[in-house]
Amino acid sequence: MSVVNLNIVNKRMLNKPPEPSNDAYQPLLELKAVCKSYGATSILNNINLSIKEGEFVAIVGFSGSGKTTLISTIAGLIQADSGEVLKQGKPITEPGPDRGVVFQNYSLMPWLTVFENVALAVDQIFKHWPPEQRRAHTEKYVRMVNLGAAMDKKPAELSGGMRQRVNVARALAASPDILLLDEPLSALDALTRGNLQDEILQIWSQEKKTVILITNDVDEAIYMADRVIPLNPGPDATFGPDFPINIERPRDRTGLNHNSEFKRLRAEITRYLMDIGIEKNVGSAVDKIVLPKVKPNTHSDWNRVSAIIDTTQDDSNRPRYLEFSQLSKIYPTPDGNSSVKVVDGFDLKMKKGEFISIIGHSGCGKSTVLSMTAGLNSVSEGVIILDNKEIDGAGPDRGVVFQAPSLFPWLTAFENVMLGVEKVYPHAAQSERDDIVEYYLTRVGLGDSLRKKAGDMSNGMRQRVGIARAFALSPKLLLLDEPFGMLDSLTRWELQEVLMEVWERTHVTAIVVTHDVDEAILLADRVVMMTNGPHAKIGKIQDIDLPRPRSRKALLEHPDYYKYRESILSFLTECDHTH
Repeated sequence: MSVVNLNIVNKRMLNKPPEPSNDAYQPLLELKAVCKSYGATSILNNINLSIKEGEFVAIVGFSGSGKTTLISTIAGLIQADSGEVLKQGKPITEPGPDRGVVFQNYSLMPWLTVFENVALAVDQIFKHWPPEQRRAHTEKYVRMVNLGAAMDKKPAELSGGMRQRVNVARALAASPDILLLDEPLSALDALTRGNLQDEILQIWSQEKKTVILITNDVDEAIYMADRVIPLNPGPDATFGPDFPINIERPRDRTGLNHNSEFKRLRAEITRYLMDIGIEKNVGSAVDKIVLPKVKPNTHSDWNRVSAIIDTTQDDSNRPRYLEFSQLSKIYPTPDGNSSVKVVDGFDLKMKKGEFISIIGHSGCGKSTVLSMTAGLNSVSEGVIILDNKEIDGAGPDRGVVFQAPSLFPWLTAFENVMLGVEKVYPHAAQSERDDIVEYYLTRVGLGDSLRKKAGDMSNGMRQRVGIARAFALSPKLLLLDEPFGMLDSLTRWELQEVLMEVWERTHVTAIVVTHDVDEAILLADRVVMMTNGPHAKIGKIQDIDLPRPRSRKALLEHPDYYKYRESILSFLTECDHTH
């Protein structure tokens, strides 16, 4: 463990309140020296945990750190190899209705209604009750998660957030002592996620349940929990130090932005997680490849005579390099009898080398603007000008990174990137093209995985290939559409740092579409906030005057960071109220 980590642990141990005496403290749940392996791989190692009745504990960790294995062990779905898992002093050996589990996926019966899905659990557990009592009990919990009006609907008719509400209702209807939530909100948009967080907290306070929340979102953990515990990355995953959340309840999201204890905890937990993440990656391939100075054919001034980059010319910060003039997008309605203007008069000028974030609620047209800029969606009204030329179709002068990178699964990372490099560097020698591909793949941390097939990679690794491919094309404009939206927040932090590091070397003009306020601030020179759709347009632009190069740890400590955060959050809250 690094010196930084030891200092954090020591500080936490010094501040940790003394354990109550055995007479006063009767834990509801205890894990003692729990270990779990799959084959030769040790997942959990010496896990110790004690939770008292009514406590809300959040466990945060990296993807693959063993969080789901931990929750499945507590649920009794799998058995530990050694150690003890005790509830009220008795071993947990199998699943039981005293532990309600809500997983990330919905696992609902598609042919049953909302009421019937919840009633399945109630009818099984409370067989001795009369039918009227079982029906009233089922209805109570369906209404508790605000699905009274959707009681007779089937899962296919529900949004993702509504389906997750059914899961929560079903778990609660079993009247468990402990509610186990395994990343239940990670697949939801930020607005739905926030609403469900509040509903879970309201139920927790009303029902006096003990809750264990598995999450990769530090803000969610601090907002909801009494105590936050990091799970250090596996193999051999262990718990880090406890972080008690001494913030008065009920907690207000906007108010937390001004709360010094929230800021301290947020910075401390983030720093701890990033430090252990860096330790995990120590020893990865170090870049020793020099990027060849060859010019791509994506730039307007390229010609075959001058294939070498002219480093004496620098027109960065050229005004109006990219211009959106009264840009609109109109779609016909499903019945074909009318139309709806999704984006209405998007007007913006960008300097060369500028990085812009576009943020707004789901359905505000962010991705529509980006797809029109990429030339993948036609412009209904207005015009987009890039480097003095009107955009009228797709082209290699614009590199695009989507939420799910479209790689060929049967090709290696190297081959996927080379496909584009061969098109934009036809004049370069094969050895130079090889160096370009290897340079960018190594820059995004894939130096050891050049020959690995995309189909065998994790989501995070595939997204790295997508980023490397976009930069390797040396585009005039880099377009990123929720590039890290499918990743857990800790992998997202790591890839944001990768993106920033590579961008600092190229200063390519870039636009990122995101719903993540912290991501918008971290990456951008300006944050463009869009009003709700339809008829979405720019509602506000926030200049981000923070020093570069940037890192998340430095950002959390900058005195202006929370001022920018509040400006954007306030705008999004106002838009939410106008829904």
